[in-house]
Amino acid sequence: MKLIDINLLDDVSAEAVASPRQRKNHNLHPHNEFPAHRLLNAVEPGSYIVPHRHLDALKDETMVVLRGSFGLVIFDDVGTVVRTERIAADGEVLGVDIPHGTWHSLVSLAPGSVFLEAKAGPYALLTEAERARWAPAEGDAEAPAYYARLAALFA
Repeated sequence: MKLIDINLLDDVSAEAVASPRQRKNHNLHPHNEFPAHRLLNAVEPGSYIVPHRHLDALKDETMVVLRGSFGLVIFDDVGTVVRTERIAADGEVLGVDIPHGTWHSLVSLAPGSVFLEAKAGPYALLTEAERARWAPAEGDAEAPAYYARLAALFA
């Protein structure tokens, strides 16, 4: 049994702060091949999560915010924002279930933000068809400006 308590959230948040990518996950599932992945994701403001989708029909993704808040951005196939939603531990919307095939990204809106994620395993790198060609890759020179535009949707 694993307890999800404030100390664990603090620990994974501290790891996110120390990470160059400003995010860190803490797996609750025992190994990568396990069929049900459950993990904590600590994401700090400024961490750029590249828009992506999961094409596998078994890869619907559920997220529930445990602490802090996030901005969810949903895109169409050419990168136009079609929906935004603020998801917060103390808000009206606490989580989201994202169907496979949906282009999405998250923006952390508060330091120490953590969400619980559940989706089918095993973990696999995104394929070319799951990467948004219309968005800069992590580390590209254009990524900071693109991230700032996403974050501004929640200002």
